[in-house]
This record gives sequence, structure tokens and C-alpha cells, in this order.
Amino acid sequence: MTKSKFISVCSGIVLLAIGIFFLNEDSASALDPGEILVIANSRMSGSEDLARYYMKKRKIPDDRLLSVSVSTNEAISREEYQKAVLFPVREAVKTLRKTGKVHCLVLFYGMPLKIMPPPSTPQLSETAAESQHASVDSEIALALVDSYPLEGWVQNPYFLGFQNKKTLVGKDEVLMVGRLDGPDAKTVYRIIDDTLAAEKKGLQGIGYFNARWPLPQDKNLSGYALYDAAIHRAEQLVKARMPTVLKEGSLFGPGECDHAALYCGWYSLGHYIDSFTWSLGAIGYHIASSECTTLKDTSSQVWCLNMLERGAVATIGPVYEPYVQGFPLPDIFFGSLVDGYLSLGECYLIALPYLSWQMVLVGDPLYQPFRPLSPRPGLTGRSKS
Repeated sequence: MTKSKFISVCSGIVLLAIGIFFLNEDSASALDPGEILVIANSRMSGSEDLARYYMKKRKIPDDRLLSVSVSTNEAISREEYQKAVLFPVREAVKTLRKTGKVHCLVLFYGMPLKIMPPPSTPQLSETAAESQHASVDSEIALALVDSYPLEGWVQNPYFLGFQNKKTLVGKDEVLMVGRLDGPDAKTVYRIIDDTLAAEKKGLQGIGYFNARWPLPQDKNLSGYALYDAAIHRAEQLVKARMPTVLKEGSLFGPGECDHAALYCGWYSLGHYIDSFTWSLGAIGYHIASSECTTLKDTSSQVWCLNMLERGAVATIGPVYEPYVQGFPLPDIFFGSLVDGYLSLGECYLIALPYLSWQMVLVGDPLYQPFRPLSPRPGLTGRSKS
């Protein structure tokens, strides 16, 4: 998983500065239910019912449901994506923004997962065609951008590592995207209910982190070394909230991780290891190249699907090869999560380097599993009910 030299991110996370990355920039509060557009697939049995159930539980206004008619297959063509998903979503967001705010999209069970690469032509090489594939979620984050390169990725202006860089798209053009999905409708109902229960109670359990090597002294890191060090730093940050276990070298073995509330590790490619008893409201992701290629094929051993089947409520993974630098930085993601001021969707967005690429967040973007440790001037978290 290498492609180009990746920007080195500072070794520490300045969580005191996270307020400047809030999507709701004029009120300094975390993502609000009134800022969400929910998207269901009218062709998938149960998709709209699930969407309405979620909206009722989260008190999302009724006019924030958009039903589209698109294939129920997990993979669709670029043409179908544009016609059946992109254009209706873009129009809905622009219309709703005339009278209110829309900062976040939630895709529901039945929505396609990935956009296939176009066929190669004399004008489009096979390599160039392959570089146009993407997750639906990552692509739809740029629904408000009229034109941008489809080959490769687009820098995410919300990513903390790019705050001193000029990016192709601005923050006001980017939508946060989450997905409530899984192998069947029952799993999605369970995810919604468990998320709300854990949010009310507060996420409890143990944080498990799996690194390959000891934490290096060198701070100028990139590629694998950067991400491995970020796993170490994530574990150190999570210690402020719960007991943690850090294992270096070998992977966690079967049954080794009891009461797992948070998890990050690597690298068991497309082969979930049944190490975990997941706590109510558990969140985690495995850094490997194929872990969200399907959310429906229950014979698959990819990590995202198996984590959701076994009790987690949120996970992250790629639909195609993302290269290691396509993953969210673990220290930024978990550090901001346990800090308690940002929602799951916001933590993901500031930790994610690239859009129009391969990554998917499965989980309720409103989920805030931790209350802030202490009040901070000018920052107030979304109230929990």
C-alpha cells in the first residue's frame, strides 16, 4: 500500500484547536440533527422504514428524507451514480440550504456502496480508468462541487494535516457523510438502538490497539511508520477515558479482547479475527486494503461486515485499494472522539486525508459516546437525551 510520499502530520494533536473545524462554524456546537439529509433507496425493501425510524429517534425533521431510485447492487456504474444519486442529492441539498442548513448526509441500508471504474478506451487508459473508482460515500461528499478530477483523490480541506495547505475544494463545498448499513435490516435497527443506548450511558469497556513496531523517536514519519506511530498515540490518548491494551508485533488472537469498546489495528487482509467481545456502542477499524468491499455478503471475512455482525455500531473501511495514506489517522480520530466535543462524523472528517476516494464510515454520524471531560470556552457539545 504505497503510492506517493504522504504529508507528515505533527506528532501531537492539538485538540484545543478542534473548534475551528466544526461544521456548524457560526455556533460552535457539534453536528445537529437539523443539519442532516437522510437518503434511502426506494427499491430496497425496508430502506425507507429504517430511515424514518432513525429520523424519529434522532428528531430529524420530516422534510430531511430523500428517497432515490437506484440499483440495490453494492457496485454501480459512474453513469448510474450521477443520474440516480448525485443529481437528486445535489438538488435536494441546494433546495434545503435556501431555508436552513445541511452539513451531513446519512446513506441508508440499500444504497449502493461503490462506484465501478469505467471501461478503458483509446482516450482513457486502463490505469486511468481504474483510478476513477470510489466509494459512493466519499464521492457524494463532493456533491456540491460542479467539477473536479475523477482520477485519484481530492484533498479533504477539513483534515487537520492540511490546515496550512491550499486545497482544491473549500470547506463550504464538502458534506460530511455517514452510512447506516449492514447485512440486513435487523442489524441496522440494532446499530441505531445500541448507539442511542450507549450514548445515554456513555461508552464503557476497554480500548484495544495493535501496532507492528515500538513507538519511534523520529517525528518526521510517513507511510506505514506514520500510521503505526498514530496507533501508539491513539492508545495514549484513549487512556484518559478507559483502560487500554496495546499489543506490538503479533495480532490479537481469538478471544483475547474482552469488553472491547474501541479498537484499531492492522494487518489481517480480508480476514477478520474473532478476538473481540464488543461492548455496547463499540467503535473500531482495521487498517487493511479490502475491509469494506461488501456489507452484504455474509460469507465474506472482511472486517467491517464482521464487526457489525458481531455487535459493533461503527466502523471504517475501504471499498477498493486506498493505500495506507487513504485511511483516517488513528490518533486524530480516537483522540477527538474521547475528547468528547465532536460527533463521530466530525471526528472522522477531520481525521480523513482524502475525498473522492475509497473510504466509508458506517455508523451514526451524530453519535457522541463521551461527554467532554471539562467545559471549554466557546465550545458546547450536542445535548444527549
